[in-house]
Amino acid sequence: MESKLLEALKMLHNGCVLLLDGEQERIDYLRVIFHFIDFELEAVSNLDALRKRLVERNKDQCTSVMVGPDLSSDEKIGLQSVIKEEAGDVALLQLLSKDESSSGTHIESPCIGALSLPTQYEELIGLLYKAQLFQENCRNQNSGQRPLELFRSLSGNSRATKQINKMIEQVADTEATVLVLGESGTGKEVVARKLHYNSSRRGKPFVPVNCGAIPADLLESELFGHEKGAFTGAISARQGRFEMADGGTLFLDEIGDMSMPMQVKLLRVLQERSFERVGSNKTIQCNVRIIAATHRNLEEAIKEDRFREDLYYRLNVFPIEMPPLRERRDDIPVLVNDLIARIEKEKRGSVRLTPAAVMALTQFKWPGNVRELANLIERLAILYPYGVVDVKDLPEKFRVGIVTPESTCDLPEVTISGEEPGIVESVPRLPNEGIDLKTHLNNLELNLIRQALDESDGVVAHAAKRLNMRRTTLVEKLRKFGLQRTHETTNI
Repeated sequence: MESKLLEALKMLHNGCVLLLDGEQERIDYLRVIFHFIDFELEAVSNLDALRKRLVERNKDQCTSVMVGPDLSSDEKIGLQSVIKEEAGDVALLQLLSKDESSSGTHIESPCIGALSLPTQYEELIGLLYKAQLFQENCRNQNSGQRPLELFRSLSGNSRATKQINKMIEQVADTEATVLVLGESGTGKEVVARKLHYNSSRRGKPFVPVNCGAIPADLLESELFGHEKGAFTGAISARQGRFEMADGGTLFLDEIGDMSMPMQVKLLRVLQERSFERVGSNKTIQCNVRIIAATHRNLEEAIKEDRFREDLYYRLNVFPIEMPPLRERRDDIPVLVNDLIARIEKEKRGSVRLTPAAVMALTQFKWPGNVRELANLIERLAILYPYGVVDVKDLPEKFRVGIVTPESTCDLPEVTISGEEPGIVESVPRLPNEGIDLKTHLNNLELNLIRQALDESDGVVAHAAKRLNMRRTTLVEKLRKFGLQRTHETTNI
């Protein structure tokens, strides 16, 4: 059985499926299969009976409604109305006959999947797990328990992330100017938003402006505003970002790309806390906290006369340097979970990654950092909606050097000298392209941990004894491999 199927089966909760069908032979066939996987199958013969059962039964126990292939067009329309009115969080599945399977005919939305008859075990398990994720996603969207601020926080348990969060906590409620440094995609704006959210200015505006994306001749007007007729095209007066952020926080992103003339004007504002709109001589006082960010090396830019030294020291009151994702790989399992939660929160579907897939992601170099990881998770949610993604489902560049247990079994064997003279042993041959030994050993450790948990019914203390390690050590390894979601109900 494929590892992807095993992962789906482990994460599948026992539940109930309501079957709308009048064909007894088909009902009996499905009931035997559902009984084998510890699922309840309850059959109803018409829409009125279905509506009644949805109203009567606890919908938490009802994962999905499965519809037989004999429904008329009018019944299909009525079915959609019943699902919408009585069970918006219940997944709708369709059974397909042989003719329908070949023609691709199926019920339109809100149907999330179809099952051909006779069915394959893998197909049924995958469809039920997809229905379960659909229901969980609907509940999360309706509960409103995950505030937007959750996704503005820095996720992870690495030492670097803990240090950054500690620095943010220390400086957030002060008036100090903060300079956030780091590569593109490391989360510099995330830091700025968290600083604002945890400060006394939280109820006031947070105004971001990308200094590198605005032409130099327009940046002054963008920051300070302008009066009517100040230049060609200024048909009315306009507030600048400093005025918009009054009482709150102004985030100057990519400050290293600002032109030298604008640096002089910005320095004056930082010194005097006042400015004039373009085309006006009226001084406007500003009560704004400045947070700046850049991916450039400002000290090198100063040496090359591309950045003013006095402005650098004015901005660099409290520097926070964001490490690239490749230097905090221990955070990746937590980031993956949070990014999936964000997709669910924004109603863009859902997906799950096997621990082996998450482990493969921890070995990648991530030139695009957290932004690249977020893009990958979104792509996987589109390719495998409400599905389970294993190592082999990842794009090729994320699998370079990864050796899975299945691929290891396919390697040709070679004989090597044993520990005793005259003794030889047969072992898998090292591939010509080589392997990532650390990843291979991590995969081996991961598989043994999962096996111990399965044989111990998910009780971590018992699994630790089988692995001859301390329970606390195993708990840490579960966090490392991102297994908390799979075994979150176990006794740890």
